[in-house]
Amino acid sequence: MIDVSPGKIAGVKLIRPVAQHDLRGAFVKIMHAEIFSRHGIPTQYAEQYYSVSKTNVLRGLHFQTPPHDHYKLVTCIEGEVFDVIVDLRKSSRTYGQHESFELKGANGDSVFVPTGCAHGFYVRSATATLLYNVSTVHALSHDSGIRWNSVGVSWPGANPVVSERDAGLVAFAEFKTPF
Repeated sequence: MIDVSPGKIAGVKLIRPVAQHDLRGAFVKIMHAEIFSRHGIPTQYAEQYYSVSKTNVLRGLHFQTPPHDHYKLVTCIEGEVFDVIVDLRKSSRTYGQHESFELKGANGDSVFVPTGCAHGFYVRSATATLLYNVSTVHALSHDSGIRWNSVGVSWPGANPVVSERDAGLVAFAEFKTPF
């Protein structure tokens, strides 16, 4: 069984599978084509990759610009993260707004991030592994983002570990959306 709930941002979905536990450990089904289809979540992806991050690491807020923009399914498979999605679609009623979720690897929690939204996360546990399924192949020339501290998110950590690239991203107020 997989529980799917809509987010406040159009197209965003929180996906919470029901983990099966026994004396061997756990079994978690994180994708089911029929259930996903019923909730408008596509299941065709061009790439799959994962990130491993340490405590207090903040990654984001990332996206790809057209024509290589993509939707993505992000699954926490180990650890715990504070996950954030920002709506960058100018015609959306939630343009410029963000939404956050607590994702736990022990549960196999996922979020579906629609095209035109930025994504990022902050690691709450000692480490966290996130699995990404994306609808387009990575295109370095269209890889972009907005600065993590420019959209009003109340991140859990006061001094997160941020890459040089992410620290140098454009602030949301200066961002010209292509979506």
